[in-house]
Amino acid sequence: MSAYKPLDTAKTYLITGAAGFIGCFLAKKLLAQGCRVIGIDNINDYYDVNLKYARLELLKPFDKFTFIKGDIADQAMINNTFAVYKPDIVVNLAAQAGVRYSLENPAAYIHSNIVGFFNILEACRNHPVEHLVYASSSSVYGANTKVPFAETDLVDRPVSLYAATKKSNELMAYTYSHLYNIPATGLRFFTVYGPLGRPDMAYFTFANKYFAGEPIRIYNNGDFAHDLYRDFTYIDDIVEGIERLLANPPVSGDIAPHRVFNIGNNSPEKLMVFINTLEQCLSKAVGREIVFDKIFEPLKPGDVPATYASTDLLQQAVGFKPHTPIEVGLQQFADWYCRYYQVK
Repeated sequence: MSAYKPLDTAKTYLITGAAGFIGCFLAKKLLAQGCRVIGIDNINDYYDVNLKYARLELLKPFDKFTFIKGDIADQAMINNTFAVYKPDIVVNLAAQAGVRYSLENPAAYIHSNIVGFFNILEACRNHPVEHLVYASSSSVYGANTKVPFAETDLVDRPVSLYAATKKSNELMAYTYSHLYNIPATGLRFFTVYGPLGRPDMAYFTFANKYFAGEPIRIYNNGDFAHDLYRDFTYIDDIVEGIERLLANPPVSGDIAPHRVFNIGNNSPEKLMVFINTLEQCLSKAVGREIVFDKIFEPLKPGDVPATYASTDLLQQAVGFKPHTPIEVGLQQFADWYCRYYQVK
């Protein structure tokens, strides 16, 4: 691996999924350092579009931000964007997310995650870039029982279509790196959370259910002795990891300039501990005790019992590993949530 280099603020960065959770926070951090950022997002209605527009409002004050409303599955739009703006570095975060939704609407995953990503790869081939960084997912590890999950583990047994499309992204990127010498880095994100996060994620859903006067559903059979574990990773840690990697593309190796990193907290929490912490943080945010009404149900198809990231490779490459404890991250989420939704 090449020696770590800091972010180059003279470059032009193209971020797809710029109105998404990670995309918005990454764009904001790059813009705050003076980078030129081109953002693409189709503002789809998978979840509340008002939240996506609220994220975009954070980016509007920056003169070097250009927003394009478009779908990465639109090849003509992607090709035109590359031709006009000539990005130096591309970060593909646009994707149809969610494990459970892939059971209901599989076509959306093929459209965005396969066709859309193919368009990005073709554009990088026809308009060469210095580095392509793209989102994979911890879901590719499937039902692996060996922990922590390492990038060298076998990932040939996905348990959801979402995971299958993300594994496909890694294979597609590897092939394009090999054939066309495109430096590419895949990032396996582990349960990202924080303010302005995705409402389909469990912690956000729990808060919504509570303030709507509804019980929360917990898919662990009520088996606290064998509870689910998740490597919850705070958004600021995710963004710092991405930022450090941007200026540090893989160098040509024996076969292809392609690599994959985990970005996770390397400290999994029991689901019930996470829920209890969320109750405490919301209680502090509103100034009264909050206790969720809980209904326990069996594990859902596609869910996995544990996620746990080995972050050794990331630390070796750029000297960083996520470190924010859930008590800190969830308090940031709870404070934002109560302000944004004006709950008391």
